[in-house]
Amino acid sequence: MSALPSISRRRNRRTVLMGFGLLLWFSNAILLPALAVIFALLHPLESHAQPAAFVTPNEMGAGSLLLQTTQDGKYIEAPRLATDVDIDVNGPTAKAVLTQAFENSTDKWVEALYVFPLPEDSAVYSLKMIVGNRVVVADIKEKQAARAIYEKARREGKKASLVEQQRPNVFTNAVANIGPHEKIVVQIEYQQAVHLADGRFSLRVPLVVAPRYTPQDASPITQNAELKAGWGRTEDSPSRNTGDKPVAAPLIAPDSNHTNPVTLKINLNAGFPVDDVKSLYQAVKIDRLSDNARRVVLDGDATADRDFVLEWNAVASNVPSVGLFREHVGKDDYVLAYVTPPAVTTPQKAGREVVFVIDNSGSMGGTSIEQARASLDYALSRLGPNDRFNVIRFDDTMTKFFPDSVMATADNIAEARRFVTNLEAAGGTEMLPPLQAALDDSHQADGLRQVVFLTDGEVNNEQQLLDAIAQLRGRSRIFMVGIGSAPNTYLMSRAAELGRGSFTHIGSVAEVNERMHALFDKLENPAVTNVAAVFSEKNASLSPNLLPDIYHGEPLVLAARMGKAAGTLTVSGMVGDRPWTISLPLDQASNAKGISKIWARRQIDDAEVNLTLGKITQTEADKRILQLALDHHLVTRLTSLVAVDTRRLRPANTPLTEADIPLQLPAGWDYNKLPGIGAARDAKTDAKHRQTSGNSQGTDEAAELEPISAAPPASVPLPQTATPATLLILEGLLALLLGASLLAFASRRSRA
Repeated sequence: MSALPSISRRRNRRTVLMGFGLLLWFSNAILLPALAVIFALLHPLESHAQPAAFVTPNEMGAGSLLLQTTQDGKYIEAPRLATDVDIDVNGPTAKAVLTQAFENSTDKWVEALYVFPLPEDSAVYSLKMIVGNRVVVADIKEKQAARAIYEKARREGKKASLVEQQRPNVFTNAVANIGPHEKIVVQIEYQQAVHLADGRFSLRVPLVVAPRYTPQDASPITQNAELKAGWGRTEDSPSRNTGDKPVAAPLIAPDSNHTNPVTLKINLNAGFPVDDVKSLYQAVKIDRLSDNARRVVLDGDATADRDFVLEWNAVASNVPSVGLFREHVGKDDYVLAYVTPPAVTTPQKAGREVVFVIDNSGSMGGTSIEQARASLDYALSRLGPNDRFNVIRFDDTMTKFFPDSVMATADNIAEARRFVTNLEAAGGTEMLPPLQAALDDSHQADGLRQVVFLTDGEVNNEQQLLDAIAQLRGRSRIFMVGIGSAPNTYLMSRAAELGRGSFTHIGSVAEVNERMHALFDKLENPAVTNVAAVFSEKNASLSPNLLPDIYHGEPLVLAARMGKAAGTLTVSGMVGDRPWTISLPLDQASNAKGISKIWARRQIDDAEVNLTLGKITQTEADKRILQLALDHHLVTRLTSLVAVDTRRLRPANTPLTEADIPLQLPAGWDYNKLPGIGAARDAKTDAKHRQTSGNSQGTDEAAELEPISAAPPASVPLPQTATPATLLILEGLLALLLGASLLAFASRRSRA
């Protein structure tokens, strides 16, 4: 009988073991997986795939840009970008198709952000996203609405592209959900006007955004126009009677083999026989198609590290001084007119006051400071004995060489030239104090006052500078000289417009004499002042609203909208002390495409200028700009283009790696002269990047371009926000094996 309790206890232990094993088996085989499924359904975005695969530099067989992670010696590969520019020039206008091909060379899903430049007067009106054999056409939306549409598509795993204006000449293109080893092509279209100055036509294509510094704080002269094929000449009449948020962009270090390649083609149909077609800064192949037409193609490999400029003449330099063109869109006619006044060879006898300002900050390092020194030395040599002058140099400090303007004696000029010769580039770009000093006219002397400002203009506080010009310009005329391979042409042209002067670009030392000679032709000869333009037909909307002074070799360019292009356009002004007028018959205008977009872009610029001058309020300016942008499908500071593919492609549980496409440093810049960018900052640490989950909210839309004065940012960690799925699975398998072992053990004991 004593054995019965022992048998009973053994049976109880077997029952407990079997029950425990069954419990473990049930919990691991059924309960835990079920709970995991429920958890995943409740939190689908919290369960992520493994992070992007890390690589080391030795593993990369081809030239690649690697983005640094928080693990020493481990990187992720950045998306690759190739750019193609295809431009059709027809008479006075140019239509450009900018193609950006984003290639994801990794095994993970990527969002790419690229900062790119466009001409400051470009009218961006079209965006197409090409995915495989599908073309997705973008809509124009208010900026906030476009951003919301893009972010929603981004979260939902849909392919999307968003083009935003950061500045009038700086744009960003964000492309979401580029699949592993996939390429997405984005096409952007814009219109611009051909430029005419000093007897030559030109077209500028900016290809690189430079780093920006953020500062701390008489007889009537009557003419009739002879128009032929849109372009014509003005002939003097026989009788003469006495009588003016930016986005942080990483840089590619100079020792990196990573580049942003670019291809470019221009189909030039000038509208008249052309001569001396040349590219100023890149090698090209030029094919002659006819007397009026050429095909221009970049020769060999090229990278996006400098602006492209194409120039051409009319045959025998018989440059037309009048151009009149029109386009009919909807119910309206749009007119574009170029008018160049006659040359007046009599120089001004009265003495002038000329204040020269030269930028010797770090961004002017390399060839730029050489160009600036040579330009200013030439300018000083052209001063006359009746002139007064001064020289101001600046970086993040400022020096006025003379306490006040002095007479242009031989000794004073020699001293100033020696001072300029010894200038070196270093430091930040504090442009406001020297601008204020140059515009200081407290002595209120009589005569002409001119400010010649030599700089690359690579600063973030453009509006602050423009506001200062509007407030302090007085009787001064401002002549901006852009230095280097990629100057800030928006700041230069807008400052010259507000300052009733002109803008000259010098891209190489070889251009100094030619460009400065042309500039001094403007400075030394009388301009056409008190300019007025009147249409005989009523209800014409003219741009620009603020008509500038017209200088030697510089045409007046007018754009207008009217019900019907009929009657005449009369332009008048004063050449020295004599009245001048010209009358253009609108019914002789030649047809041209794209004028409506150019007119709308200029109307938007007018609203910005009137806001700066205090003629309209911020609310009034925003209302005008928004209406023009929506009516003409244009990207502005208030509107963006957004394209979304309706198909969902990225799985909900897959993370999205974000990477900014790095930019080339402009050609000729000295990398080591840029404040805040040292030798330790290389291609692996320059990029700002992050990996976020599918429910990320994205970056701030108004972030500033990264100031070159800032210290290099610390490496941004790539957050690993996924659950430890692999560890949990291993724990579950271990518990399952333990449960099965207990069941087997209990079963053997029960048979024993």
